Formats: sequence, structure tokens, C-alpha cells
Amino acid sequence: MTKQNNSIFKLGDAGVSINDVFAAAKKLDYVLKKTELIESPVFSSESGNTVFIKPENLQVTGAFKIRGAFHKLSRLNDAEKSRGVIASSAGNHAQGIGFAAQLLGITATVVMPATTPIIKVEATRNYGANVVLFGDSYDEAYKKARELEAVHNYVFVHPFDDLDVIIGQGTIALEILQQLEDVDEILVPIGGGGLASGIAFAAKTLKPSIKVIGVEPEGACCMKASLALNQVTELAAVDTIADGAAVKRPGSLTFELIRAFVDEIISVSDFDIAEAILLLIEKHKLIVEGAGALSLAGLKKISSKNKKVVCLVSGGNIDILTISAIINKALVFRGRLFCFTINLPDKPGELLHVAKIISALNANVIKLDHNQSKVMDSFKQVQLEVTVETNGHSHVAEIEDAFQRNGIEIQKIY
Repeated sequence: MTKQNNSIFKLGDAGVSINDVFAAAKKLDYVLKKTELIESPVFSSESGNTVFIKPENLQVTGAFKIRGAFHKLSRLNDAEKSRGVIASSAGNHAQGIGFAAQLLGITATVVMPATTPIIKVEATRNYGANVVLFGDSYDEAYKKARELEAVHNYVFVHPFDDLDVIIGQGTIALEILQQLEDVDEILVPIGGGGLASGIAFAAKTLKPSIKVIGVEPEGACCMKASLALNQVTELAAVDTIADGAAVKRPGSLTFELIRAFVDEIISVSDFDIAEAILLLIEKHKLIVEGAGALSLAGLKKISSKNKKVVCLVSGGNIDILTISAIINKALVFRGRLFCFTINLPDKPGELLHVAKIISALNANVIKLDHNQSKVMDSFKQVQLEVTVETNGHSHVAEIEDAFQRNGIEIQKIY
């Protein structure tokens, strides 16, 4: 690993040094699962770089958040521990707090948005935490948690804007540099900024030549907006499938650290995120949530070529219904599913003719709907809705061309 720089980065009255991150790593040593880098041929090929995945979705609790949560709770004094802790979370911080509190014998309460996927709610309860469901967003849950903190004298543990939490997340950078010392770039998801702050600070302190790129969902670019205005800025609303990164307002500490240590922030669409989730499932057999796939989705937006790039997969806590919907949309986005309708003469042999065209192009029919009532202006026609499995957009174009050559007009649905 590159030589340490022991200087202190000032944050108001506080400060952080790389020694703090190494000390946190020692505290976490017996708690964490070691997540080794995975080289990805598919993402390497698509991006023109050598891409490695840091799979924190395989971490204890299914996300990186255990790092910051445990480090924070381990530093509380006995009086603070006896008061109990409270946190607000869209899911992964909640599980980190629950798990850490259970290990350390601390009573924990977590306020989660009422819209939180049930898998995250139940997992948090299973760690022994008291879960309060409130509001439709993280920000509403946060306000409720601060109210309960005041009423019950709990110790509040912020999910990202807390120096001990940030330092805990920064231990990921130490592992990346131990596992791939000549890494050129690190792509990191950004929600409130705790993960990116910790990783960027540690990575750039140890190896200033590393480029650190933050990735936000287009529907929740709070950090990008804040940097553009050079002040912490709150978005009017957020809308993204990356619920773990659906934050309206970044932290004050994270804003300062990201402004100082992150080289660039890019944004990705929900379709980009869904596509990355699909590829991770298909090619790496890794289940990830929306926020967890942000860094890999961001590969399409970087200009670098022939670099060694590490993408941080931050979490894998996603419910089955959500992942099913995301996979279907991603298949359409990549040209892997093609649905269309045809109005055919209502007579024998027409369906067979359509089937032969599709079969000749090696497309696999997975759904067929033959409906006479949908063609209202003719008693002599029937509408056929066909869904086929294809192998890309060029394959879809071939099918469209084949029907056109045969004099059959099709209407694309998706």
C-alpha cells in the first residue's frame, strides 16, 4: 500500500486523519466479511477498461453500512450506550445499526420510511431493533427520528453525516488498495455522501493519483446540485429506483469531504441502473439493489480507457417483486424482449405464416395473445400480440425488417 500521509483534514472543530481509518479497520476486523475484488470480463468489455467489482452486497447485513454503524457505536461511552441509539434509514443503515447494537448490547430504534421494501424492514427487526415506519421518504423518517431522540434522550446515529460513520466507510478504500495496489479509478455510489466521503478521503490520502468518481441517480442528484451551487442544497423531490440513494439533502461533512477529495460526479438513469442489475445477475450471479448498481451503471458515462477501475457494489437488499420488475425493464432496454402486435386476416394459415418468420430468425416466442375483439373496425381481422425473446437491438431490427419484406405491418409495443 502507498505510504501514509498523516496530516489532519479539518472539518469545523473536528478533523480526520488516515490513522483514524486504520484504527477503525482494526475495530471492524472481527465483525466484517472480507469482500474480495472480482474481475468482470463483461463490464470490462463494455467499458474498455479492466473492471473489478468490490462486492459489499456480500457483506454482513448485505451492505457496506455495517462498517460505519459498528464503528460509531463502538466509540460510544458507557453513559451513551445506556441511553440507547436511534437512527433513520431507508434500509441498509437500519440493518447495520441493528446488527451492531446487538453485538454491543445496545438498545436500538430505527425510523424507516413506510415505503421501505419489506425485506429491509424484517431484516432490521430480526437483528433486535425496534422499527418505526413513518413517512414516504428518508427525509420524513429523519425528522421523526430527531423528534423521538428529543423525547427519549436517545443517541442519534446519522446514516452519513457523522465523522465516525464516514471513517468506518473509509475502511473499504484500505481493502481496495490492499487487493489492487495499482488501481487507477474508483467509482462510488452517492446518496447522502458518507460512503463516497470515506472512500475518497482514504484513497486519495494514501494514493493521490487515484481518480475517485461519485455516481448519483438522475432522480436524486443532491450532491451534484450542491457542488454546482457551492453549498449544501436540498432537492424539491427525489424519484429513482435506487431507494438507498434517494436523498434530498446531502450532509454538511460529506459535502466538504466530497468537494475536497472526489474528482467528478456523474449521474445515471433508472434504465442504466436496471441494465447494470441485469448484467450482475446474469454474468456474476450477484443480487444487488438499485443503489448498489450505481457505480457499474456509471461505467457508461466515464471517458477513461485501458484503466484499472474498481466499482463499489454497495448493497444487495432488494425484494423479489422489485427485482422482477427491474429485470423485465432491463431486458427490454437491452433489446432482449420484443413485444409487437399484428392485425391479420381471420383465416387459417395466417398464424403459421407469422410463426415461420419468427422461427427463421431464431427468436423465441414466450407469449402469444390472439384476440378477435380488439380490431373494432373489421369483422374479418384479428389482432395478434406477440412477445419474443431476442438477443439485442440488431436482432429486433432484423425481425422488423423480415415482417416488412413479407408485407406484414407490425406495431411495436416495447
